[in-house]
This record gives sequence, structure tokens and C-alpha cells, in this order.
Amino acid sequence: MTAFTEEMDHEKPEVVMPQIYEYVSEHTRSTLSPDFDFALEPRIEEPPNVEDRRERRGESLWRVLNERHISMIAFSGTIGNGLFLGSGTSLAVAGPGGAVLCYIIMGTVISSVISCLGEMTSLMPVNAPVMEFPRRFLDRGVGFAVGWMYWFAYAILAADELVAVSNTIKFRYDDGRTFLNWKIGEDVDTAVWITVFLVLAVTINMFPVKVFGELEYVFGCIKLIFITMLIMLMLVIDVMKPRSNAYYTQSLGSKYWNNPYSFFNPVYSVTDENGNIQRTIAGAAGIFLGMWTTIINVIFSYVGMDIIAATAAESKKLADAESMKMGARKISLRIITLYTFGMLMGSFVVPRDHPFLNGGGQSVGSHSIFIIAAVEAGLPSAAHFFNAIFVFSSFTCSINSTYVASRVLYTLALRDQTGPEFITRRLRQCRSGVPIRAVMATGFILLVSYLGSTGAPGQRLSELASNCTVSCLIMYIVICATYLKFFQTLAYVKNYGNASEAQAAMYDRDNPRYPYKSHGQWLKACYGLVACTLLVLFNGVGPFLEHPFDTRRFIASYIGVPAFVFLILGYKIKKHGLKLQNWGPERSNDLKNTIQTNSDVRVGRLELPYEGLWTRENLRTFGRWVWVWLK
Repeated sequence: MTAFTEEMDHEKPEVVMPQIYEYVSEHTRSTLSPDFDFALEPRIEEPPNVEDRRERRGESLWRVLNERHISMIAFSGTIGNGLFLGSGTSLAVAGPGGAVLCYIIMGTVISSVISCLGEMTSLMPVNAPVMEFPRRFLDRGVGFAVGWMYWFAYAILAADELVAVSNTIKFRYDDGRTFLNWKIGEDVDTAVWITVFLVLAVTINMFPVKVFGELEYVFGCIKLIFITMLIMLMLVIDVMKPRSNAYYTQSLGSKYWNNPYSFFNPVYSVTDENGNIQRTIAGAAGIFLGMWTTIINVIFSYVGMDIIAATAAESKKLADAESMKMGARKISLRIITLYTFGMLMGSFVVPRDHPFLNGGGQSVGSHSIFIIAAVEAGLPSAAHFFNAIFVFSSFTCSINSTYVASRVLYTLALRDQTGPEFITRRLRQCRSGVPIRAVMATGFILLVSYLGSTGAPGQRLSELASNCTVSCLIMYIVICATYLKFFQTLAYVKNYGNASEAQAAMYDRDNPRYPYKSHGQWLKACYGLVACTLLVLFNGVGPFLEHPFDTRRFIASYIGVPAFVFLILGYKIKKHGLKLQNWGPERSNDLKNTIQTNSDVRVGRLELPYEGLWTRENLRTFGRWVWVWLK
């Protein structure tokens, strides 16, 4: 392992590839040219029974996760209180149409980033692709910096979700007509709840990864069913005849989109850190500021979609090109669709000027448009159920974030990038395929969640969470820039390299067996790169509008940028000292170990075998196609 890590990160510009498994069927091999074997070298056949390769103790993760586990881990890690609790702020600031538009816009940005990552990983299945590909195509220092920012972002995100759990348990709703509260949440100190859920999150992450994957599959299914039910319930509330105990006497319809309301909120309110309104900005400037602020808030809802690639080291089908392709497409389609419809249905049943969305309310749960809608529709019991799911949602997101952070730290240790050898050696250690020490080290960082228990320290954690969002945006910028360099390298090798015909076919995006191609992907990469760069540069617009200037909030909005630069500089100084002439880009542009699909029938594409529509085989094919997209 020491030799492996030294080769991976030290001293030679040429990257030595990590061990991967590729699958090529005998039928496929027989139809290829003799050069194809050379194009695949070096190639390692995976034993028929992967279980036989496991070691109870060692420095290796177990490849035991199926596609359904990977998809649900990413789904469960993304679906959190960004929508359930944060959508109320979006509705109040941007208006109903503006809020829906913000979710769609940010959905297209993040989807562009994920498709970049998905294409590279499908063609070259490697461990930790978020860090490995920048090392290959941009610079090793960039890969090092992305790795540490990736770990910090998810560790802080896990802590923030623990605080959200403790705050959501303190449920109280009192609008003068309906009174709801959870006495146990109000009577027990916040620190106690943080302790309980922190211990549970770390403990679950120490389960064997097969057990963890099954739990995450169950968690993801619960969230998927709940959010689907929530959207349908909001639609029913909007169109049904009001109950006798409802707050209104006529069905709502599009009432909250019509006069005196509007598509956008035409007035932007500048508030201080305590929520007090300092001044208002009306007209076009107010609409623009409301939309921009909401887009920045919505980013938090989408953080987690990149988890689809973070599970690569434990994927049973790492070398199955179709697995990563389907995972990337499904997570984008599911999240954007559910978020957009969730925000749309919520905007029809709650007005943007509701007092609980604009500084009122007695608890975090009372700010949720879904709880407000349930209470005012005369369904107070549903409000209790919703809040319970919100607690569950925050807790499971904390589990997922801890998982991602621990695997990132483990990968950094494999590359000797975690400090002294005695620390690095321990962080590499696994038991039953789980990096126990990396999980414990990440759990130690989660102790910062106690900053969020009361008062001003809670503001400090909120600022750390803001920095987490910026760190993720920087990571997305790097992914898009990496893809553009990868795209350029593919074109160069295909057109000007000395590769054989079989090798050149591996790099041809127009080849029918190219694993994952999105049309206009380089344009999507440019779109994601520009959009995320603008969001990083102007995410701190709020402090400039406040009086006096909020220095601390400004620093929280931008500290991630110099931190990223300093990490790169630290890597260069450690490796080359102050010899600036050696600080140039260190990249290999390595395209070895690329793979192709092993079948002309592509997973996820509906191709009916017979012309007649209602044949039995066509129906079976259609059923299998539906299941592929649902599982």
C-alpha cells in the first residue's frame, strides 16, 4: 500500500493507475479486433465471487454496493430540509413564480455538473473521481485542494444537519387559532439531542457497508414516498372543497399567484442578522436581488447530488459503464423534478406574505410551507407527521454527509495527504470494509455542531454552513474545468494521437459503445463553470446592502476562495519548495483503462423488439425499462 500511495501522489508526472475491475464478455471480445486487448491493458479480471476477495482487517474498502444502493445513498443525501424548511424563505423572498424558477435554474446548473462527472467516471471508472480527475487533467495540487475542501464541506454539512435535527424537534406552532407543540423537544436541552443523534450517526457509519447500503436504501425509499405524497397532498389541498375547520371557505386555486400577489416579489427587504428590516428595494432591482438571493439559498438544497460518484470505491459494478450513467441521470431527473413540483405545489397553498415566512413563527418547523398548508387546511395531525419526517430527513442527511466525509478522508490517507505517517497509517485502516478511524475522525469534527445549540454561536455555525456551500461551488467549478480539459484531451488523442484504430474508438464520443454521452456536454460544462463562478463571486451581496457593513458575514461568504488557493500553494511549497519554476501544472492527461459498454442494447433506452405495440414481449420490455428507471 505504501508503494501504491507513493506512486499515486509523489514525484512522477505520469500517473500510475489504481487497480480497477473491467468486465468484457467473451462474446464481445470475440467480435473485436486483435488490437482491442492492447487498448484495454493493463486489465485485471474480477473474480466471479467478489466476496472471496474481502479481508476483515486491512486497508481496503469492500465493493458490495449495488446500483440501487448507490442511487438511494445519493438521493437520501440530497433530499433534506433545504426543500422542506428552506422553501418558505424562497417563496417569501422571490415570490411564487420566482421561487419555482430558482429551483429550475439551479437544477440545470447542478445537472450539468453531475453529467460532466458522470461521463468521465463512466469512461474511466476510478476511486474518488472528484479528486482523481482534477489530478489527471488540471493539476495535482488542485486535486489535493479539492479533496480537503470536499472533506471539510461534508463534515460541516453533517454538523449543520445535526443542529437542524435538534431545532426541528423543538416544534411549536401558534398562530392564535391553532396550537401545536412537542413538549419533549422544548423540555430537553438542545445539546442532549445533538449528542444522541451524533452518536447514532457515527455508529450507523461503522456498520458494514452492505448493512449501511440497505439502511440507506430504506431511508431513500421513505423520503421518495414521502415527498411524492407531499406533492399530491398539496395538489389536493389546492383544488378540494375546504374542510369545515379550514382557514378559508373556497378552494385556493391560483389565488396566491394572482392580484394582489404576482409572479415575482417586487420588493426586496434588507435585514440584519437578527431579521430586522433595515430598508426595502422595489422595482426591477428588488426583483433581481430577490431572485439572486433565492438562487444562492437554493444551492444548499442541491448539495449532495455529487454523492453518486463518492460511492465509487464501494460499488460492486465500478467497471460497469451503464451503472454510473444511469445513476447520474436518475439522480438529476428525480431531484429536479421533485424539487420543482414540491415548490410549485407549495406556492399555490401558502401566500408569500404569510407572517410565519417573514420572521414570525415560534420554531423552525413553523416556517415550513407544508406545515402551514396542512394547519390552514384543517389537518393539524398531518403537521405533526410532517415535522417528524423533517427530523428524520435531517438525521439521515447527517448520516450521509458523515459517510462521504469519512470516505474522502480515507482516500486522502491512501495518497499520504493527511499529515504525519502515524496518523495516515491509522486513517487507512479498515475493519469489515469500513474505514473506522476515518469515521471517528470525522465524528470528532462533528462536535462543532454544539456551536449551534444556542444564541450567537448558532450564527457561527450558520456561517460555516455558508462556507460549506461556497466550497461545494468551488468543487463544481473544478469539475466543469476538468471536463473541458478532458474533452480537449479526447479530441486530441482521437485526431492526432498515435493510438491504434481500436484505441481511438475508445475515445470516440460518437461511437455507439461510448459509455455515457450527453449532447452538447461541453456547452453544459461551460454553462456550469460560468454559473458556479458567478455564484462564488457574488454570493456575498447581502453584506454590501446592510448598514453597517457586515464584515463577519462577508468573510464567511468568501473565505473558501483564499482557502482553496492556500491549499494549492501549500501543496506546491511542500513538494517543490520556493522553486517557482517547478510550480507549473502537474498533470498526466491519462486516458488509460477506458472501458466501453459490452452490449448494443443500452440500459435505460426503450427499444421494443417487435413492431406490434401490444405484444407480450414488448410489454415485458416496457416493464423492464420502467423498473430500470424506478429502482
